[in-house]
Amino acid sequence: MTKNKYTTAFIFLVSLFFMWAFLTALNDILIPFVKNLFEFDYAEAALVQFCFFGAFAIMGIPAAKLLEVVGYKKGIVIGLCVMGLGAFLFYPASIAVYYPLFLGALFILATGVTILQVAANPYVAVLGPPETAASRLNLAQGFNSVAKIIAPLFGTALILSSIDETLPKEQQAEAVQIPYIGLAIALGILALIFSKIKLPNLNELDSVKEANLEMNDRESAVLDSNLSKSSIWEFPHLWFGAIAIFMYVGAEVSIASYLVNFLGESQIANLDEKSAGPYLSFYWGGLMIGRFIGAAVLQKMSARLLLGIMSIAAIVFLVLGIITTGWFAAWCIILVGFCNSIMWSNIFTLSIDGLGKFTSQGSGILVMFIMGGAIIPLLQGFIADRVGLQLSYAIGIICYAYILLFAMRLAFVGKNKTHA
Repeated sequence: MTKNKYTTAFIFLVSLFFMWAFLTALNDILIPFVKNLFEFDYAEAALVQFCFFGAFAIMGIPAAKLLEVVGYKKGIVIGLCVMGLGAFLFYPASIAVYYPLFLGALFILATGVTILQVAANPYVAVLGPPETAASRLNLAQGFNSVAKIIAPLFGTALILSSIDETLPKEQQAEAVQIPYIGLAIALGILALIFSKIKLPNLNELDSVKEANLEMNDRESAVLDSNLSKSSIWEFPHLWFGAIAIFMYVGAEVSIASYLVNFLGESQIANLDEKSAGPYLSFYWGGLMIGRFIGAAVLQKMSARLLLGIMSIAAIVFLVLGIITTGWFAAWCIILVGFCNSIMWSNIFTLSIDGLGKFTSQGSGILVMFIMGGAIIPLLQGFIADRVGLQLSYAIGIICYAYILLFAMRLAFVGKNKTHA
């Protein structure tokens, strides 16, 4: 095998990370859009994220079963086609100006994203030497972050700029037609490309990886220590980690979902939707910068310690964002994006560490708990409708407090447990 044998396949797979991140970040623009269009309260508008991230919980296992039947390459093509269908359905939803149709389109789109997540993550992980798997995943996540910076600018220019309460709702709703039809076409082209290109056989790559792992003394020792385990329930750190994933994704999505409206509060920045939209790029940009910095810091610092530090920082920023006003409060909330940067990768890797033969099953459980992105924004919307948007950000404090406790627990048991 040559060093760059899988470079082309890797480049195409990274494009999937970009596309699903772009469409996920675009939801943060849809929330203020539908809130204005349908004159909703915050909880009703939050159904955008509820339907989108709820698809991960509902469709995660069916997606895995689909891949077992059709294979990973065909699964990717199917996932892209399903995403394209969901994006196209925004057109009839905008014609009817009917919220359930928008939510249905989002669920279908998210189902396609779920299929891609299940297929692309393991592909990138094993597409080369095991010792560089983390590097490949970090690079793919870097493109994920770039997409999240671009999407708010794209959505602000083409969607939020159309908000004009003097226009009929039918005309305002037309704003989503060109962006989502364009995305549907792009997804269709990408599906056609993946149907034609040659991808390496994932099962063969898994076999190579497993063979390499057997040659690694430390990994073999961990696997041997877990031969006596008979159930995934015998790994409590995994389940603590699954809840941490739930809290993290929920907090990250919830903060972004209401950021445009938060900046529109009179005591914060008093911005209209079009002016506030681009600031989402600063939130997601902080996440991207933090990932690069975190990659370097993790060479010298344990994942547990860095996770704890960033959790504390996120709590501090949220407290300041709640008790202060003006642009200081605004930037405190935006800077939580930087704190989020290392959380997904650290929680995920700490949670599956030491699972041995249960690693795949554990990974699937963690992915299902992405449904926090469906529940937490809805809860924050419910709170915001009753006590105000600024105070509703306190729910994020609870989420990061749990993540801090997760890191502290691992630090405590880590003295005696290899998996922690």
